[in-house]
Amino acid sequence: MSKKELNIGLVGYGFMGRTHSNAFRQAPQFFDLPYKPVMKAVSARNADKAQKFADNWGWESVETDWKKLIERDDIDLIDIASPNDTHAEIAIAAAKAGKMVMCEKPLGRTAEEAKKMVDAVEEAGVANMVWYNYRRVPAVTMLKDLIDEGRFGRIFHYRSQFLQDWTISTDLPVGGEGLWRLDASISGSGVTGDLLAHNIDMALWLNGPIVEVSAATETFIKERKDTATGEKKTITIDDASAFIGRFENGSLALFEATRYARGHKALFTLEINGEKASASWDLHDLHHLQYFDYKNEGKLRGWTDIQMTDGDHPYMKNWWVPGLQIGYEHTFIHQVADFLTGLGSGKPAAPSFRDGLATEYVTDAVLKSAQTRKWEPVETA
Repeated sequence: MSKKELNIGLVGYGFMGRTHSNAFRQAPQFFDLPYKPVMKAVSARNADKAQKFADNWGWESVETDWKKLIERDDIDLIDIASPNDTHAEIAIAAAKAGKMVMCEKPLGRTAEEAKKMVDAVEEAGVANMVWYNYRRVPAVTMLKDLIDEGRFGRIFHYRSQFLQDWTISTDLPVGGEGLWRLDASISGSGVTGDLLAHNIDMALWLNGPIVEVSAATETFIKERKDTATGEKKTITIDDASAFIGRFENGSLALFEATRYARGHKALFTLEINGEKASASWDLHDLHHLQYFDYKNEGKLRGWTDIQMTDGDHPYMKNWWVPGLQIGYEHTFIHQVADFLTGLGSGKPAAPSFRDGLATEYVTDAVLKSAQTRKWEPVETA
C-alpha cells in the first residue's frame, strides 16, 4: 500500500542540515510510518553549495531564498536548520502559509521571540516540533518511562552538565559558518542557549517545571577578530553558565555548561536522585543507563549498568540484534519517526514549540539572574 507523501523544504545546509537530511532519509527505512517524507527542496543563499548539498543528500531541488520555499505549493513542511537569528522570521512566515514547522534549538534568541513563534503556529493550527534530539536517546527515553512509572518516588536532586572546549583559543574569530555562535546578535546567547538549553529541556521533560534560578555566567575572551571587517569586536556571549534552581516538585537543580573545559568535546551528563532510586547518564556512553534501586535485597543492592540494545528498550526493536549499538544520528531519526507517527495518530509528539518556549523562559531567567546576582523567577509557557 502506498503511503501519503509529506513534502519537506529544508532551510540551511550546515551541520544540522546534514543530521536532519539523514533522518528524513533513514526514518522510513527502519520505522513503519504513516507518511513518507519526500526531500523536495533545500534553501540556502550560496547556490553552488546548496546544489552540492542537494546532490549529495538527495534533495530534489534548490532555492536561494527561503521565502520562495514557503511560497511553493508542493511543500508541506518547513524544516529550519539555519542560524538562530533566522528562526523566528522563517517559522512565523511558514505558519502563516499553512506549513508545518520543525525548528532547530533554541527556538528563538529570547523567550519574547520564541513566544511569537508559538503564537504563530498555534494560531495557524499547524504541526510543530523543536529538534531537542537528546530526548530520543533510548537510555534517556527509558529513564523517562521509569520516572513516569513512579520508580523513583519523591525526587530530591537533579544535576546536569554540558562541557566543551572548542572556543578557548583567542585566535578564534567571530562570524562565518559555525562561528556565528560567538556573535550575540545572531545566537542570542552563548552556552546558555546553545548547550545548557539541551540540559534544561531534558530536565523539564524528566522532572517537571523549574520555578526559580540563581545563576552566574562569564565571558572569558571579551574581544575577537571579526571575519567580516578584520577589526576587533566586543564579545558579549556567555562562555560559561552555571545555576542552581528549584523545581516545582520541590527538588533542587544544579546545572553547568561551558566551552572552556579543556579535554571535553561533548560531555553531557545527568543524574537524578529520588527516595526510591537514582539514575545517571553520560552522552559519551549514550547506550548505557546507570540505575540504583533501593528496593533490591541489601547484599545485592548497588548500581546496575543497563545496556540499551534489547528489543524491549525504547526504539531498539527497529534496529539491530541485541548487543549491537546505535549512535548520535539515530536520535534525529527517532525524532522524525515520532513526528510522523504523531501526525498519523493525531497525537502530536513533543517537544512542541510551546515546550521549546518553556526552555527559553528558563534560559532567560538564568541570563537575568547572572546580571542581577539575585534569585529570579521563571515564567511559565
